[in-house]
Amino acid sequence: MNTLIPSEKRWIITGVLLAGLVGGALLFTSFIRAADETLFLCSTANAKSRAVAAAADYAATPIQLQAIVHYATSTVVPQQNLAEISISFNILKKLAPANFLVFGLGRDSLMWASLNPRGKTLFLEEDLEWFQKVTKDSPFLRAHHVRYRTQLQQADSLLRSYKTEPNCFPAKSYLRGNEKCKLALTGLPDEFYDTEWDLLMLDAPKGYFPEAPGRMAAIFSAAVMARNRKKPGVTHVFLHDVNRRVEKTFAEEFLCRKYRVNAAGRLWHFAIPPVAANATIDSGDYRFC
Repeated sequence: MNTLIPSEKRWIITGVLLAGLVGGALLFTSFIRAADETLFLCSTANAKSRAVAAAADYAATPIQLQAIVHYATSTVVPQQNLAEISISFNILKKLAPANFLVFGLGRDSLMWASLNPRGKTLFLEEDLEWFQKVTKDSPFLRAHHVRYRTQLQQADSLLRSYKTEPNCFPAKSYLRGNEKCKLALTGLPDEFYDTEWDLLMLDAPKGYFPEAPGRMAAIFSAAVMARNRKKPGVTHVFLHDVNRRVEKTFAEEFLCRKYRVNAAGRLWHFAIPPVAANATIDSGDYRFC
């Protein structure tokens, strides 16, 4: 996969987007054909109009069309390779429209938004200059500029200290206003806390120099949100750059190896179930896994 030249990879991404639209078009056609047969057999005057209305749900959205044009004409391609993208894409196909939280704005933002048509896709970006550039070029993306409390160089101390802070323990863990737990994401927009996310893509914040925020808090907070889920089903968490020590260590500490269901390249996919309402959790136990 790494041997793909940019033009080849560009057309692969465009193909992924086109596949969704072609599938919708075929389904649209089947609706119309079914309606015609119903009209012929049953003389139901409004059958065709109902079929058209139902098929309208599969019509291409403006952001999907924009994504196709963008990736077909740009030399800039998403950071992830096809195998990595396909893991998330397959889940989105099953769940969309879904609530999809993406850490980081990047070359793949337009793709992720277009793969969740009529769903909520929210991006969080810590780099103000980059945030302004991306949102200027793509003002239709739903995005917030955010600040993190951590630095990558604190990763080891944070991994030790959370074990002695009760507000970080699974039995009590929460995010909004949890200032005592340094791994909890606080001070973010209300939309982050008020939405129950079906999928989370952790491909940010930066984690490749000591003063960078690192992904420690994003990983911990993803685990907390997944465990506290109220809707039926699991929360899908996709973590990129697991070749790096911090990402791998924190994933195994909070997202749990037993919940890892897929992997490709530098991406791990976790399907984390909520904690049962009647489950008994030791209030003094710091372990998530």
